[in-house]
Amino acid sequence: MTYVIGIDIGGTFTDAFVADESGRVAAAKTPSTPPDFAHGFLQVVDDLADSLGIPTRSLLEQTDYIVHGTTTTLNALVTGDVARVGFLTTAGHADSITIMNLEGRYAGLGADKIQDMVRTNKPQPLVPPHLIHEIDERVDYKGTVVVRLDEAATRESVRALLAEGVEAFAVSFLWSFLNPVHEQRAREIIQEEAPGRYVALSSDVSPRIREFSRSVTTIMNTQVGPRLRAYLEPLEASLRDRGLRGSLLVMQGSGGCVTAEDAPARAITTIGSVLTGGVVGCTRLADELGHRNVISTDMGGTTFLTGLVVDGEPVSSTSTVLNQYQVNVPMVDVHTIGAGGGAIAWVDAGGNLHVGPRSAGARPGPACYGEGGTEPTVTDVDLVLGIVNPDNFLGGKKKLHRHLAEEAIRVKIAEPLGMSVESAAAAVYAIQNAQTADLVRKVVVTSGRDPRDFVLYAFGGAGPMHCAAYAADLEVQQVVVPLGTAAAVFSAYGLAASDIALTAEMSQPSNFPPAADEFTGVFEELDRELDARLAAQELKFASVIHNREVDMRYTMQLAEVTTPVLEEVPDLPGMDRLAAQFGDQYERLYGKGAGFADAGLQLITYRTRAIGVLPIRPRLNEASRSPEPPAPGSHRQVLLDPLTGWEEAAIYDYTALARDHEIPGPAVVEAPTTTVAIPRGCRAVVDRLGNLVIHYASN
Repeated sequence: MTYVIGIDIGGTFTDAFVADESGRVAAAKTPSTPPDFAHGFLQVVDDLADSLGIPTRSLLEQTDYIVHGTTTTLNALVTGDVARVGFLTTAGHADSITIMNLEGRYAGLGADKIQDMVRTNKPQPLVPPHLIHEIDERVDYKGTVVVRLDEAATRESVRALLAEGVEAFAVSFLWSFLNPVHEQRAREIIQEEAPGRYVALSSDVSPRIREFSRSVTTIMNTQVGPRLRAYLEPLEASLRDRGLRGSLLVMQGSGGCVTAEDAPARAITTIGSVLTGGVVGCTRLADELGHRNVISTDMGGTTFLTGLVVDGEPVSSTSTVLNQYQVNVPMVDVHTIGAGGGAIAWVDAGGNLHVGPRSAGARPGPACYGEGGTEPTVTDVDLVLGIVNPDNFLGGKKKLHRHLAEEAIRVKIAEPLGMSVESAAAAVYAIQNAQTADLVRKVVVTSGRDPRDFVLYAFGGAGPMHCAAYAADLEVQQVVVPLGTAAAVFSAYGLAASDIALTAEMSQPSNFPPAADEFTGVFEELDRELDARLAAQELKFASVIHNREVDMRYTMQLAEVTTPVLEEVPDLPGMDRLAAQFGDQYERLYGKGAGFADAGLQLITYRTRAIGVLPIRPRLNEASRSPEPPAPGSHRQVLLDPLTGWEEAAIYDYTALARDHEIPGPAVVEAPTTTVAIPRGCRAVVDRLGNLVIHYASN
């Protein structure tokens, strides 16, 4: 038997999903174990083996690969726990990182903060000035060497930075993406002076035009690379000791994975690692169900995440903003707020009620866990409102304490606001649902789309408890709660269902259209690079797919629009079609008539994404049928809508449901790892894969 495993580490829980080649699947969920997240990783592998009824060693010996979604790099950047980096750059450009092209005051900020110039500031410099050394060298805009690298000065700088205690080196020279010879020689010198030290070159990490963002990407990569390596190496060694014979793969923000051995070299690509599994899972499930447009919503213990699948593909971008720094990393667009089940409800000095962004996390967790937490969370609210069964949390593995939840809400919310505990809990529930709906609406509308054109998928441990409420606010077509064995571990399913994905890019600015042989020549060079990197993964692929795209702009504009290249060797009419595609993309983003074709076009960056399709594609099993109608196991008082108030709801055991069973609201469905709330006016139907599909009265 051959298994594939997906393991997703969140701030509160670590989720796992396993599938074998015959279609059998299983899942497990265990609390995360900060700061040593590897302990929770190994524990959930043991839990998976238990769920399959086999020893851990047997499971690992038969596992082809494990795909891991990790928070290591993102946490390092957010908390500042990064490697001490020495930065080598072209003479005269040491201040580029500090000047930031003026972007530092506004990058990644909302309109309200951008307008408040008095209170906006640049972030802290990525590298202290004394750890930035200028090197005499120069390559011009054509890639021609006009000043040779001063090797002696480079060697002196490396020694000086080592004396300052740097752990790693970042190198970013002007125009190196056109000619990397000086960066490559600098790396050789660093390795001669400091064998084994981590080194990153901008020509490897981000061979894209614009000095500032290229340098930022290289420095951030260098900051987190050693941390990722220090996490993955002992983890992989532990798995080998336990019997793993297959590969440990790491998810990237682009929605594809790479081997653990390859990941640290381009560590910056993993900053969205833990965010993208859910969107990949939605893409796979949507293909099964025939849904082309999907809103992915993942509400776990710490965060609420949302992304889009449009025309069957995840919506992605070629860059992102971290700590007000623009980073050149192709990523699935995933937006997040601190509004998970562990989000803390609190009252400010003005008497205003808030939910999040602070979280109780895995330790001490919500007050109802009974592990020392005293602040009320969304999970405490769900318990007090009768949605969560205190005796059936995580399938009965964890006992919840209602009196502790009530006490936390009473002290922190109800008494300060002069409300009853139940009314305070209902208010928190309403705010939680409203702010998650606001985030989803913003993501969909700002992408130029209408939420009513989408199906919404809701997963994560807390998502199914709230999805009917926030989806109603959006007026979506319907809500799909992926249940079966994937209920609260859907992101882990997405990881297990992912493929190897590598990206290569090269900026080569030119007027449009370029000569056909030059155009195809650049892509052929990128394809050769990716084929070599795919071979280095040492994995068997069912197939390999190359997807090409270019970043184009109207002449004299500063920003480009990414446009797919659908023809491998486009002729002149093919170039015209590419220009028309660009025009369509531009108008979708900026409005009808916004384009100005008379200005002419410029082609800036070429990009290819190679997808190595892995041979095992986990699928959710077909649900069984039953001639008997669904019967509730019990009834209890719940509050699913603050406007409706308390009412008696039928309580169903998900494991007793069958295909085509229909459940009218108000009802609650208890699954082994989550709970689904079905308010009055809704009905839920079990589809052929065991998913609960929630319909509204108007649909």
